[in-house]
Amino acid sequence: MKLVNLFHIVFVGGIFLYFGITQTNNPKIALQILLYLGIFIIIYHTYKAYVYNIAGKNYWVNLIHILIVGPLLVYIGYNVDKTPRLYFELLMMLGFASIGYHTYYLLI
Repeated sequence: MKLVNLFHIVFVGGIFLYFGITQTNNPKIALQILLYLGIFIIIYHTYKAYVYNIAGKNYWVNLIHILIVGPLLVYIGYNVDKTPRLYFELLMMLGFASIGYHTYYLLI
C-alpha cells in the first residue's frame, strides 16, 4: 500500500499539477495521452470496483476514479487546446487532493 501512496504523491500528483499549471502550453500529444490514461483509469477501476463489490469490500475509491478522475482526463485529452481553464483547475485540485490524501496515509 505504501508503494501506491508514493506513486500517487510523486507521479499522479506531479502530473496533475504540471498539466493544471501549464494548461494548454504543452505539445498536443502530451495532452492527448491524457485521453488514453483516462480511458485506462475508467476500465481498470471499473474492474476493481466489480471485484471489490463481489468480495464485499469498500469500493468508493474506485467510484471516484470512474466518475471523476477518468472522465476529467478523457475530456481534457479529447479537447486538447480547446479545453476551458476550469478543467485544468479541477485537475490541479485533484493533484493537491491526491498528494494530501496519500501523504496522510503514508505517514499514519
